[in-house]
Amino acid sequence: MDELTVRAGNPKPIIGLIGGIGAGKSRVSQAFEKYGAMVLNADRIGHEAYEDPAIAARVLARWGDRIADPAGTIDRRKLGAIVFASPVERVSLEHIVFPFIEARIARRIRETANDPAIRLIVLDAAVMLEAGWGSICDRIVYVDTPRAIRLERIARDRGWSVEDVAARESAQYSLTWKATVADAAIDNSGSEAVLERQVDQLIRGWALA
Repeated sequence: MDELTVRAGNPKPIIGLIGGIGAGKSRVSQAFEKYGAMVLNADRIGHEAYEDPAIAARVLARWGDRIADPAGTIDRRKLGAIVFASPVERVSLEHIVFPFIEARIARRIRETANDPAIRLIVLDAAVMLEAGWGSICDRIVYVDTPRAIRLERIARDRGWSVEDVAARESAQYSLTWKATVADAAIDNSGSEAVLERQVDQLIRGWALA
């Protein structure tokens, strides 16, 4: 994603959130919202992509009825089982969906330029570094949560098995490397108050408040 094209004169800082699956990046995003952040969730935008008629048609044409639900629309769980089992299939899907996500992120960032209520932008993207989207961020924050807690959250909220998680993790960079390249880390295993204190320290330390 080209930084100059995305920002288009928007000087507002962009904070990128990375971390393991189930780390609770959305919870951290909510803490940033209290400081006037607009949150862009790449996964939600990805869901919007499947609702776009042109993209849905391309995906269904590529993988056919095996990923369709009874209504003939895309069943993301069926699609996920295919693409996360094969790097070739995953890359094929990314080539279809990523341009939509990038364009939507860029548009929303540009739209905030003249909104005084928005003081910063938080980009929550599971594959931010893998997709190259970290280039538009001023700072990267790694959300650190123990694996046991992450697996519990994922099983409860998404119904994924340990094998499902492992398949998706294999498509991402290692958490050790992500933690190393981040500008800061937040421990998201504790209470909301503890989380908010950490976010407050980052905001003040980076002079964003």
